[in-house]
Amino acid sequence: MRTRSAKKNRINVITLGCSKNVYDSEVLMGQLKAAGKDVVHEEEGRIVVINTCGFIDNAKEESVNTILDAVQAKENGDIDKVFVTGCLSERYKPDLEREIPNVDQYFGTRDLPLLLKALGADYKKELVGERLTSTPQHYAYLKISEGCDRPCSFCAIPLMRGGHKSTPMEDLVTEAKKLAAKGVVELILIAQDLTYYGLDLYKKRRLADLVTALSDVEGIAWIRLHYMFPTGFPEDVLDVIRENPKVCAYIDIPLQHISDPMLKSMRRGTTMAKTNALLEAMRTKVAGMAIRTTLITGYPGETEEDFQTMLQWVKDQRFERLGVFTYSHEENTHAYLLEDDVPAEVKQERLNAIMEAQSEISAELNEAKIGQRVTCIIDRVEADGTYVGRTEHDSPDVDNEVYITAPEVHLKKGTFVEVEITGATEYDLEAVLV
Repeated sequence: MRTRSAKKNRINVITLGCSKNVYDSEVLMGQLKAAGKDVVHEEEGRIVVINTCGFIDNAKEESVNTILDAVQAKENGDIDKVFVTGCLSERYKPDLEREIPNVDQYFGTRDLPLLLKALGADYKKELVGERLTSTPQHYAYLKISEGCDRPCSFCAIPLMRGGHKSTPMEDLVTEAKKLAAKGVVELILIAQDLTYYGLDLYKKRRLADLVTALSDVEGIAWIRLHYMFPTGFPEDVLDVIRENPKVCAYIDIPLQHISDPMLKSMRRGTTMAKTNALLEAMRTKVAGMAIRTTLITGYPGETEEDFQTMLQWVKDQRFERLGVFTYSHEENTHAYLLEDDVPAEVKQERLNAIMEAQSEISAELNEAKIGQRVTCIIDRVEADGTYVGRTEHDSPDVDNEVYITAPEVHLKKGTFVEVEITGATEYDLEAVLV
């Protein structure tokens, strides 16, 4: 009974989906903590807030199942209240209220003040940069803008997140300083599209200026760039990556496809020739650049020729990092007007073919690193004493890891060390401390 009483007013925030949702949950928890609330992330509490994802079918299914599990726990008396927020709730609120009425209240992506009020807290605008981070202490996401103005035919993000809105540069620098004071040494910049940063506030793209300003923050050692759109790419960012030692030689640029008919139908605003020219510029201007991309198989109208063009292009480009999704037919998107005419099994076969090719490429690229010395950041230690780290070419959770043997040394998380690569698999490296 004492345990139940202690957890009666504890708020448990559950985060689903992408790093943008992680950031939003951290802001929510920071506001709750500042209001004196007992708040935890994915632990135990009798008040549950589910921050949902509504991007594609699998993510929506996971979000719905999590809501249903929480509602069942409420009916069983294990928790007292369930609140739902985030992208799925923004996009499908009327449907969710009708289909799952036992949720206490639903909120959208822009309803933070209302959600806080329902949780007994007031929104405080002055809490710029005050977050209760849920990532390991040494790295953190920094969301530099919200929403998206891009017209991609397959994407529902503008429906859930609204139009692009940059965060003022001075606020982001303030937030970075607060994160650094807490021990963060690696900033991972995120947005729906980093390249649009500044267009609304400053009437020009200012990502390069922002990255430079953030690199001046004492304590920040690495800055990593995620989610950059290829059309209108600000190439001055490449100069900053090349010249500033704090900026990782790493870019996440979701390209989605390469066949010109597919790019046109997807409304990507580019062509195969322009995309290849941009990739060449990246690799020419920044020695050792690691490029991460994501692709879609089975988009409406994708012919075998379109797919073979993309598969051969993947083999030719030899991306350092690559992921693939099968096309998801999303309501109220432009592509929803098209016939979802590629069978599910064909979508999956094409995905498998690309990942098989990428696995071979990744293995070859990793094997070529054997004997090299590289700098790693330590993320964790395994039960057997092996340290697990990442190079500047690897982002947490999605990229390669380096398994480091250092039996007589105690390394703290967030420490930078020099290692020599001694072994390689398709997606991981082995190393010894130098």
